[in-house]
Amino acid sequence: MRIDRLDVYYVVMPLIYPWRTAYGEDADIHSVLVKLTSGEHEAWSESTPFFAPTYLNESAGSVFYHVSEVMGPWVVGREYDTAAELDQRLAIFKGNSFAKAAVEIGWWTLQSRITGTPLHRLLGGQTRDVAAGADFGIQDSYDMLLGNIQKAVDAGFPRIKLKAAPGWDLEMLQIVTSTFPDTTFHIDCNSGYTLDDLPFFKAIDGMGLAFIEQPLAYNDLLDHAELARQIGTPICLDESIVDLRTAEQALRIGACRYINIKPGRIGGLTNALAVHDMARDAGVPVWVGGMLESALGGSICVELATLENFTYPGDLFPSSRFYRRDLSQPPLELAEGCVFKPSTGDLPTPDVELLAAQTLRWKTVTPDSR
Repeated sequence: MRIDRLDVYYVVMPLIYPWRTAYGEDADIHSVLVKLTSGEHEAWSESTPFFAPTYLNESAGSVFYHVSEVMGPWVVGREYDTAAELDQRLAIFKGNSFAKAAVEIGWWTLQSRITGTPLHRLLGGQTRDVAAGADFGIQDSYDMLLGNIQKAVDAGFPRIKLKAAPGWDLEMLQIVTSTFPDTTFHIDCNSGYTLDDLPFFKAIDGMGLAFIEQPLAYNDLLDHAELARQIGTPICLDESIVDLRTAEQALRIGACRYINIKPGRIGGLTNALAVHDMARDAGVPVWVGGMLESALGGSICVELATLENFTYPGDLFPSSRFYRRDLSQPPLELAEGCVFKPSTGDLPTPDVELLAAQTLRWKTVTPDSR
């Protein structure tokens, strides 16, 4: 296909309730949406690194700049028969995985639209249900957390993820696991700890957690490997896996026994497929993660999670979990059994009125932009 035009939107999506983690609090989600045009066809992508570089070293502002001013002019006006060709064109730029993903994911959604093939089929997935877990950030109180967990248990979610941070960790886990002894939990630390916190990790080692997600610094595979040797609870890596090389190195040194795959963080769907295959071949399960995207980005995660090695329930949410009205329509909705179903037609697209209301910046990129 020839990419004729990119329309790049920096949007802000207000949350119903603030999302609190080890790195801070977000009252709204800052995201970048891109509409790609090829001839008479168009399709959308979404990449959501948040407002500030707290999750990783990109932000919605940096992604908007790099897509609209640097990467967009570099890729428009050219033919790309495969997403790998587009990736190779983008390889000149160092890092900036979320920005690359904003463009690369669009190749896949555009190819899906042009060929009339469901995205999950293009990716090599199966038309199957995708299990979703329940996730809870740092809450106002333990009572609030326990009440929300009870709702998730009653709804039948197969596992529950809890955000952990210094001051909201050991006591929280003791209360939760004693109240719900038969529920599968894991914690997400968002790089909030160091090896100096080894006593904490040893204290929770016998609590039966499915795994500990991203306990240490995002750029420190060696310390994760050391922690993995010191405790029995499996380590899952998220922020650390930003490209194929870090995934290969993490698997080689035993830094993790699970990998969370987020299309934005890994640089797009081509890289996501490669990490999926690499982990599968190493006997390491993967699961899909989310960045509180609109229904557009969330549906792309559902499509990806239909691949065979996505065996742990994903971070996938119905639109109503975080948004009073989702920027993209139709909203994502859970099917019976706490699962999402992949699309057999078009993916959600931005609502025109909401897009206009929630856009901070917008730019069109054409071959003349170079």
